[in-house]
Amino acid sequence: MLGSRTVVMALPAAVVLRVFAADTTGALCFHSRSLRGPAMRLDTIASIRYVSPVPRRRRASRLAVLAVLAVAAACGRKPAAPPAPQPVATLTMRAQPTSLTQEYPAQLEASNTVEIRPQVAGILYRQAALEGTPVKRGQVLFEIDPQPYGAVLAQAQAGLAQAHAAQAQAERDLARARPLTAIDALSEKELDAAVAANDSAHAQVKAAEAAVKTAELNLGYTEVRSPIDGVMSRALIRIGGVVTAYTTLLTTVYQTDTMYANFSVGEQRLLQVQRELGRPLDQHNPSQRQFRILLADGSEYEQPGTMNFVDAAVDLRTDTLALRLTVPNPKQFLHAGQYVRVVVATRERPNALLLPQRAVQLMQDKNYVWIVDSAGTARQRDVKMGEQQGSDWVVEEGLVPGDIVVVDGTQKLKAGTPVSIQPLVTPAARPSAS
Repeated sequence: MLGSRTVVMALPAAVVLRVFAADTTGALCFHSRSLRGPAMRLDTIASIRYVSPVPRRRRASRLAVLAVLAVAAACGRKPAAPPAPQPVATLTMRAQPTSLTQEYPAQLEASNTVEIRPQVAGILYRQAALEGTPVKRGQVLFEIDPQPYGAVLAQAQAGLAQAHAAQAQAERDLARARPLTAIDALSEKELDAAVAANDSAHAQVKAAEAAVKTAELNLGYTEVRSPIDGVMSRALIRIGGVVTAYTTLLTTVYQTDTMYANFSVGEQRLLQVQRELGRPLDQHNPSQRQFRILLADGSEYEQPGTMNFVDAAVDLRTDTLALRLTVPNPKQFLHAGQYVRVVVATRERPNALLLPQRAVQLMQDKNYVWIVDSAGTARQRDVKMGEQQGSDWVVEEGLVPGDIVVVDGTQKLKAGTPVSIQPLVTPAARPSAS
């Protein structure tokens, strides 16, 4: 086993080499300990095949030549290529007049909803109105089998006839009893009995009349009528089904020429509105604010809403106050149960900066955006955001007009990353399809 040797050679930069030789493999290896020179450092491992013993001086010269070659190879390495610019979509900030709005989720409700239930029991005999069609007040919707109630009416009418006959007889008996009592031909007791019989006959007539009235009502109740103008919903009982008085739900009629939009505002927003109005919030609207209705597809309904109800107390479960709008529905375009959004104008900002929400990044308790500096590289900047306006966000602090903000392509950005700018294509700027 050959021992380790140190060889020192005169080079442009001082080189100290330690040589390791192993007779078992027949190879010589050397490792540079250090290379000292102007802006240069080299760590290289090289090996040569051991062929035959040579004089020490020749071997040292060969090692020096190899060291020079290693230094030359290290100095000839090319620097790493700069990273390619990242393509990003940017938006140049411009101040613009903006009407700030607030959106609230709301649900539509018919201005009047009536559950149609029968007032008498029986077998459903006929459905007179079609499901989903407009109906008028007093229009027959269903009919219950009237025959049993017709028979009850006939029986009541017969009872009334009997009562009238009994009443007539009692009146004749009383008329005969009074003159006879005057000449002592009839006792006072018998006269009192005649008077009582006459009074009882009158009472029986009234009872019979009430029975007839009840039978007539029940017979009339076999025709189930709509109490309002509206639209009939689905029938829940089919012909031949058994219905129970005041229990079975036959259908529902919705009055939809005017709709209600129910929504709620948070407690903080409630306080802000009351400060703006200078008084408690109620259904009167001296500020003449517009309440616009946005449908599920994002389109705006043609008729604005009008506030007509403000609840008297805040809901303790949600810390919100219930509000209600009336919305005209002359074309029956709106339906009960439909979800909409109520848009309320709050105030005007003459020089607002608007930024798409997707451009704003959140880190812990602060927001930041990526901007492009004058050198074409990405930089982070902290911002303070205000109210949301649809898909945009109002910038309160951190940006000024002229700043170039990265909207799309922020996933691979780091501070100092070169970027390739492409203007953001907004929906209004996109070419229309032919």
